[in-house]
Amino acid sequence: MTGPTDEPDVADEFEGDVADDEAPGEAPGDVPGDVVARTDDGPDDADDFEGPRRRARREREERRAAQERATAIELARREAKRRVTGRAVDEPTPPTRGLIRGLKALMWSALISVLVVGAGLLLYFTPIMSARVMAITGLVTLTQEEVEQAAAVPADTPLLQINTDAVADRVATIRRVASARVQREYPSTLRITIVERVPVVVKDYPDGSHLFDRDGVDFATEPPPPGLPYLDADTPGPSDLPTLAALQVLTALRPEVAGQVSRIAAPSVASITLTLFDGRLVIWGTTDRTDEKALKLGALLTQPGTTYDVSSPDLPTVK
Repeated sequence: MTGPTDEPDVADEFEGDVADDEAPGEAPGDVPGDVVARTDDGPDDADDFEGPRRRARREREERRAAQERATAIELARREAKRRVTGRAVDEPTPPTRGLIRGLKALMWSALISVLVVGAGLLLYFTPIMSARVMAITGLVTLTQEEVEQAAAVPADTPLLQINTDAVADRVATIRRVASARVQREYPSTLRITIVERVPVVVKDYPDGSHLFDRDGVDFATEPPPPGLPYLDADTPGPSDLPTLAALQVLTALRPEVAGQVSRIAAPSVASITLTLFDGRLVIWGTTDRTDEKALKLGALLTQPGTTYDVSSPDLPTVK
């Protein structure tokens, strides 16, 4: 019969057997050694793998290093060139120098503008350069006083205040003036150049003889110059077609022939006739081929006759 003191001895022996089966240093419940050895290979493989962040950081470092090398090479090249030429290479211009030059240019521009404006105002509003002399050229029958009166420019008027176009228009209102030109001549001269009308034909009216120029303008009523041909036209004037046709014929004649014409008749543009001082008659016809007719007439007048027909320049006749 066994006593109560024998049971603890059996339990102690069992616990010792179980402890002997476990490896030293291993806690109860640990994974067996061969399993632990296979799972330990995982961390070594992870160390050899490069993640995206590590790769990006490595590439940035490589680019930075390459840039530093390129900069160092460029600086070395510039230093070598500076040593050879004895001066600095690609030295930037100090910004203050360009700024000073710009300010100086701006100041000079402003000063010149002020001076120009001031000079213009001085000349415009003061009599420093005023019209003290009026030089008129081209006078034939007109007088200096007639032109000055028509120009109507007050004495000592500053030249810059004179409207030259308006003065020319006022001078052109004189009937004898064909054209007028007005110019300022500094410091104190106003020059007026005129072209007077030249009489080409004359026509008698109840109030006297009227002179007409080559444009058909009636510009004077006075006795005609000797040898001026008379015009036979119903309504002479610058817009009358028969008058213009007759004047075209007269101006086309050679001087030695035109000096023989005492009268030109133009009842229409198609029936122009000339009467010479010696009574001979020239049948001209229309103004077609006027230059050719004028040339043929000069040759025909050397032949005896009373009537010379050049209305057909291809077949001129003398009667």
